[in-house]
Amino acid sequence: MTILALSLSANSAVAQKKYQRPPVNTPDTFRGADSASPDQTSIGDLKWFEVFKDEDLQKLVRTAMTQNYDLRAALARINAARANLGLARSDQFPQFEASSDLTTTRTSRNGQLGGSNQGGRTRSFGSALLNLLNFEIDVWGRLRQQTKAARAELQASEEDRKAVMTTVVSDVSTGYFSLLELDSELDIDKHTLSTREDSLRLIKLRQQGGVATMLDVRQAEELVYQASETIPDTERAIEQTENQINLLLGNNPGPISRGRSLTQQQEPPAVPAGLPSSLLERRPDIRAAEQNLVAQHALVYAAKAAYFPRISLTGLLGFQSNQLSNLFTGPSGVWTFVPQITQPIFTAGRLKSNVKFAKAQQEFALVQYQQTIQTAFREVSDALVQYRRVKEIRTQQELLVTTLRDRARLAYLRYQGGVDTLLDALDADRDLFNAELSLTQTRRNELLSLVQLYKALGGGWQ
Repeated sequence: MTILALSLSANSAVAQKKYQRPPVNTPDTFRGADSASPDQTSIGDLKWFEVFKDEDLQKLVRTAMTQNYDLRAALARINAARANLGLARSDQFPQFEASSDLTTTRTSRNGQLGGSNQGGRTRSFGSALLNLLNFEIDVWGRLRQQTKAARAELQASEEDRKAVMTTVVSDVSTGYFSLLELDSELDIDKHTLSTREDSLRLIKLRQQGGVATMLDVRQAEELVYQASETIPDTERAIEQTENQINLLLGNNPGPISRGRSLTQQQEPPAVPAGLPSSLLERRPDIRAAEQNLVAQHALVYAAKAAYFPRISLTGLLGFQSNQLSNLFTGPSGVWTFVPQITQPIFTAGRLKSNVKFAKAQQEFALVQYQQTIQTAFREVSDALVQYRRVKEIRTQQELLVTTLRDRARLAYLRYQGGVDTLLDALDADRDLFNAELSLTQTRRNELLSLVQLYKALGGGWQ
């Protein structure tokens, strides 16, 4: 009765409370979201090929999904976590070993006493045994909690892989849109260079006719040289961006095929953010952080269970005989059963420190979980603000470019008519060139803000 009472009290002492998700203060809506939209769905629920519809971009992403080094490393971590779970589970079950041996001896005739004329005698000894290794009866649940922790770590590894997939989709899309923007810049550079070379030829003709001065020629040459030097720099950036994308694809450096141009990229007609509470279930990094918390929660109770006795069993079952012909007969049977109880008495504070360490790890996992959630809310809000504001900036820059094109046209007409100086025409040309580059970059930033919003909402791994 005393042993039973001790067992019941120990069981109640280490009885694990069921894991409950920590309370999270989620906002009602994302800051920066369109308050006029009542849609509770989210763009993050869409598959990546439903958001990014450029066929060439889709081919690149599919290639990265199979060849990207980070994804392959994440898969290896999953396999390692799955094997670790198998190791933890195996400790909960008995483990047996089979063994057998055969010993044959022959005595020498010359070594026998009494002068017997009989020859040497041969004898064989054999055994066949089934051994029960040191099996711990998991009375206090220590092994079960370690298995639960290993299972949670496996799930965290799987969520980490999904997070890597989201990052890969984001990185490939970002590189691809940046590449399209550089292509547009190169087109602007070449077009501007051609236009300025035409203007230079016209000014040289006017200078030869005595209408323009050599200063006008030098100013026009300056603009030509400025435009020409941007071309090799843009081409350098294009090749380096292609190399960066190839690294994401797991390929050697080389060219990247393009589909639609920057201005032809399709954006979703609506970009709803959805409910903040659904973000906890959609973002893989949040789910991975929670699984790490579940694992640490289990390890705390596994550490507490080490205070109590460990009950283990060893034994063997089989046959032994000095004659092989009688090895498996009834009198040859043999068995051993050895239960053992081990109780820690003095460990110099090791068990207590182990529990404290497990609790500290649990607190750290809780802080990481809460921080991951707050970081996610901030990233979604930043992406929403970025997407909305960049769209507004792009609209104004399109109006600015239209105005500057007309200004440059009128300025050159006034110069050719002798009404205005060349300086005003050159200034208008320079402003137009800068505005066109800025508009191209803004269009890229608008697409990148969509990529960042999609990533922040937890899309891309589906």
